[in-house]
Amino acid sequence: MALYMIGDVQGCDDALGRLLAHITFSPSRDTLYLLGDLVNRGPQSLAVLRRVIALDGSARCVLGNHDLHLLALTQGVRKPHKSDTLQAVLSAPDRSQLIDWLRAQPLALEAHGWLMVHAGVLPQWTAAQTLALAGEVQSVLAGPHWADFLHQMYGNQPNHWHDGLQGAERLRVVVNALTRLRFCRTDGVMDFDTKDSADAAPTGFVPWFEVPGRRSAGTPVAFGHWSTLGLLQRPDVLALDTGCVWGGCLSAARLLDTPGQVEVLQVRCEQAQKPGLITT
Repeated sequence: MALYMIGDVQGCDDALGRLLAHITFSPSRDTLYLLGDLVNRGPQSLAVLRRVIALDGSARCVLGNHDLHLLALTQGVRKPHKSDTLQAVLSAPDRSQLIDWLRAQPLALEAHGWLMVHAGVLPQWTAAQTLALAGEVQSVLAGPHWADFLHQMYGNQPNHWHDGLQGAERLRVVVNALTRLRFCRTDGVMDFDTKDSADAAPTGFVPWFEVPGRRSAGTPVAFGHWSTLGLLQRPDVLALDTGCVWGGCLSAARLLDTPGQVEVLQVRCEQAQKPGLITT
């Protein structure tokens, strides 16, 4: 039995199929953990969703910002971006089943000693607190009033966590941290403007995983979202968004017996979008 974590697929189903062949993935034997952004910008979001759903119990995923964007489009909460490639999903005859599956997925997972999120973890949160807060959002998204929440989900404020947050503001901070975070201050204030590499941190900010005393530091964290960061492989953090949709690689990390250790396997990807201004 092999366990794999996979970075942002972003609608690149051909690359996902080649990667699964490269790692000789067997649904009856192996397990995949996908780190969010299954859809959008690549040309085959519908095929990706159908492939992952068909894998049933052998594939698990966390939601990314593009996955949430798809949910918001279905409810008229957001308008399509010019770089969106989601119309096939929105027009699919099985759209309802696809969307119901997607909104039932978590924003964080813990498996085999790893904490898995799409983007980042605020420095005040332990791994256990991160999972509990992600569970609050998952409960709302999977519940009957999920569309009402989507109308309140977007916005950059509050830009930091405190334990007194309630209601939509509390859930918005959790969503922003787990699906959008790259840089923050040591007190947990988040920056949402800078999309560049770790060296481009705004004054007073650092990559979220470099905050001294980060309370989740005792648990290795795997994440995607940050294509300009590229592959970052350390015992405490693993960044797996290697820019598939931009003509980079799609990456899988096979979990090894030693905690925090992985073997990275990659396939090259055909460019589906031209690198440029990254808006989400």
